[in-house]
Amino acid sequence: MVTMTERPQMGLAATKLRPPAPPRRLVRRSRLDGMLDAAMDSRVRVVLVSAPAGSGKSTLLASWLAGRTEAVAWLQTEESDSDPARFWSYLVASIGQAHPISAAVLKPVVVGSKGDDLVVVSALVNELAAVTEALLVVIDDYHLIDNASVHRGMERLIDLCPHQVTIVVSTRFDPPFRLGRLRVRDQITEIRGADLRFDAGEAAGLLGPAGQALDPAHLNQLCDRTEGWAAGLVLAELTLKRVSSPRAFVEAFRGDDRLVVEYLRDELLAVVDPKHRQRLLQTSILEQLTGPVVDAVTGESGGARWLSDTAAINQLLIRLDRTGSWFRYHHLFRDLLRMEAEQTFPQQMPDLHARAAAWFEAQGDHGQAIVHRLACGDVRAAADLLRFLGPRLLMEGQVETLRGLLDRLGDVARTVTWCALLYGWCDYLDGHYSRAERWLDTMVQVAPEGFDHTLATSLRMNISLARGDVASALEAARRVTAADDLRSHPCDLAVATGAAYAWAGMAEEARGVLRYAEDRAATENFSTAHVLALVYQAIVELDSGSATGAQAAASTAVQTAQQLGLAAYPGVAPAFAIRARTGADPARARTDAHHAVELARRSPTDLALLHVLTTCADTMLGLGDSGAGALLAQARAVLARCPDPGIAGRYLARTESRQGGVDANGGPASVADEHLTGRELTVLRYLPARMSQREIAAELFVSLNTIKTHCRGIYRKLGVADRKAAVQAARDAHLL
Repeated sequence: MVTMTERPQMGLAATKLRPPAPPRRLVRRSRLDGMLDAAMDSRVRVVLVSAPAGSGKSTLLASWLAGRTEAVAWLQTEESDSDPARFWSYLVASIGQAHPISAAVLKPVVVGSKGDDLVVVSALVNELAAVTEALLVVIDDYHLIDNASVHRGMERLIDLCPHQVTIVVSTRFDPPFRLGRLRVRDQITEIRGADLRFDAGEAAGLLGPAGQALDPAHLNQLCDRTEGWAAGLVLAELTLKRVSSPRAFVEAFRGDDRLVVEYLRDELLAVVDPKHRQRLLQTSILEQLTGPVVDAVTGESGGARWLSDTAAINQLLIRLDRTGSWFRYHHLFRDLLRMEAEQTFPQQMPDLHARAAAWFEAQGDHGQAIVHRLACGDVRAAADLLRFLGPRLLMEGQVETLRGLLDRLGDVARTVTWCALLYGWCDYLDGHYSRAERWLDTMVQVAPEGFDHTLATSLRMNISLARGDVASALEAARRVTAADDLRSHPCDLAVATGAAYAWAGMAEEARGVLRYAEDRAATENFSTAHVLALVYQAIVELDSGSATGAQAAASTAVQTAQQLGLAAYPGVAPAFAIRARTGADPARARTDAHHAVELARRSPTDLALLHVLTTCADTMLGLGDSGAGALLAQARAVLARCPDPGIAGRYLARTESRQGGVDANGGPASVADEHLTGRELTVLRYLPARMSQREIAAELFVSLNTIKTHCRGIYRKLGVADRKAAVQAARDAHLL
């Protein structure tokens, strides 16, 4: 993948990567702690804490972990974490904070594979295998994840994790894992809603002084009324502090979740201080709260003190850090507050979101700013902010997240230049090249005067090369070089330009641009671009007939990819294939060839796939492996889809000749001594274009038979059998 801008540093929300601070009045639940301790002692693979909202799952785990000595990795998931690249980035970062695994190596694996579950989990398990001490990996609110790839990856991680790693999944409902298999193997401990119900003794601790006025009978009655539901008991405690008759309250209280809305409205929000109630409702639009953003949203001051005071008396406001700077509402409480806010002052909601958006934008948090811009209906402002966030998401491999945001813009996305370009990148990365080109057309239509269209050139060249259309990519590369645009644009443009020259067999031009791209990518810390620049250098050396140079360049590309955590990135496939073709060790060559084919088949780009299949077939022929024929047949099928395969088509023809027993050198084909006529040269210049012979005839005002005659002469003189081969042979002879 080559993306369109410099590599920014995308911060991870620190509050997502640590457990919430335990409540000030912590109830030790020894029977549940015992279940969790037993799970650790028996080294089960997974602990599943599955219960409805408000059951006390997060509090239980946070308080239990506070008493453990093992390293703990905590991930608090959100709805946006369903993007595989985003989910695994956060999980890797969380584990990296808890244990010195090579998170810096794993992150490029996540980005390069766009969160591919097979690639990421394999790499993560390899890192975890080096963990010698017990490690707890906790994923809270897993029910918010609705991506099949993430579910597959998690189940595979559970299966493959070393015995010293225990995974804890907290969720409102069971994840789509094969739990029966884990139960049969005694690899799972389950804590359910019934287990989490508070008994009278635990309820007394949760209620604190407010429950001291209750005799045991009424305490038991309150537990019955709430069915031991933690959130119901917390709500009851808020009222017990102020009622004159606790016993009458207990007899009237219904603490089940079906009546909580009415209870909050009638018994809690209706009696709190009006200013306090106003702040609760206004700040319910926020996922996380800190003093400055509370002040920005409410238009008041003292937000930090208000948060601290509220958390001290209300267990439904949860501290997220030890310093008491960041908080969040209990999820159930937040949802209910939002519902009440929308009913109480619906006309204020857009303004509240606009204030939040402005604050987050000032902090450089464009993701949250966009969320709030969309919530307040300012779609155009959200679209404008994607100019900053979109390239970051592409760099992080979060294509699903980016597409989701673009989709939420609706028709506005079709009127904003950057959004059209971002849509194009999304479709390109997903292998939808025609749709990507349509988005580029849209971008051209809506681009304002003075827009730098060179910013889209990298995408255009990548689409052309992915389709096997070297001519179009080469035309764009020549324009870029002529305009001296490389130094004034990000390194991905240099990589795409160098790639076009490489596939066209223009070795000297390719070498110069790719060396510049390599240095620039290293400076910009753009890992995939750095690796691709090295891969294309190996392709150039192989095509030039230098086995030694190709082996050295391919080895450098592979080693660099491994160092950057990109050994499983599909773009590295040609380097493995070339290392196999030019290596001296047959066993290693077979291993590299098989790995190259496996990687290339995961990439939707025809040109790279064609080259890898051909290179590996060439290797198999040299090893006497019968699998060469099948690879060549697959390569021929890919060739048929390529309008202009460049050197990859020539390489396939030469390898097929070798299979038939005809040897051929590895360098560019030589041109017959007989020169092309002027009319043949004119026709030759039309052959790289996507024009039929009939269309060429019409363009030149001659008959179709005349064009056919000229083409036969061109093929004969260039020593080739078809149009695609003629185009590349002409390039080799510097005729195009």
